[in-house]
Amino acid sequence: MQLSIQTMLEYAVPGPVDVLLQIEAAIIPEQRVLHAHIELPPLEHFARVPAQACIGERIWLRISAPLTVRYEATVEVDRFLAPVDGLPAVPPHRLPGETVDYLMPSRYCTSDTFHDFVESEFAGLQGGARVGAIRDWIAGTLTYEPGSSDAFTTAADTFQSRKGVCRDYAHLMIALVRASAIPARFASAYGIGVEPQDFHAIAEVFLDGAWHLVDATGMTTPDRVAKIGVGRDAADVSFLSSFGEVEMLSQTVRVSAAR
Repeated sequence: MQLSIQTMLEYAVPGPVDVLLQIEAAIIPEQRVLHAHIELPPLEHFARVPAQACIGERIWLRISAPLTVRYEATVEVDRFLAPVDGLPAVPPHRLPGETVDYLMPSRYCTSDTFHDFVESEFAGLQGGARVGAIRDWIAGTLTYEPGSSDAFTTAADTFQSRKGVCRDYAHLMIALVRASAIPARFASAYGIGVEPQDFHAIAEVFLDGAWHLVDATGMTTPDRVAKIGVGRDAADVSFLSSFGEVEMLSQTVRVSAAR
């Protein structure tokens, strides 16, 4: 599957500001970036740095003028696909070191508050069977409602409100999977089928020795997703972080099947 991606961001910048940008599809074995171009205004500083887990890159910008970013890419996805429901979990004591951080509670994924719930709601289910049941429970319990959450909403808030957007679905999925002693992380991505079109958030779980994408919103599937980056939760993979004042004017994301 080939994805055609077009993204544009416009921000007002009242004075000199440092910006950390992460919007480019990652160059990793499971997806090939066939074409990519990013257009930026005149800058005082530009530097690429590795992103979390060395998946994708972040770009440091120092800018005093309005910030307009245009990014376009064609990405071919060649990801190993396996139904997670039948995959075994890796016992915690056998987990690779790089997965351990994704067992722990984080800012938005307070997994330590969900132990009793998962052991009650998903009793008797292990590994991928539990992950699949968690995915289906979230899909059947939450209502997708744009504007129902904000940048401060945690998995616990979403659990209580029973509504949210893709970011909230991913955070709750991650929290419940971690509470089941299975590593889970947040993936920022572009996905075909996401409505309204925007940057997409999706959970990634570690089963049978590999990472597997699981989208509880049901809007897209792993073969139609191009990853931008990963992290413990959304705080690690914001598409734009400013260290100073900026104001968003517009944001457009378009993802379609490449012809």
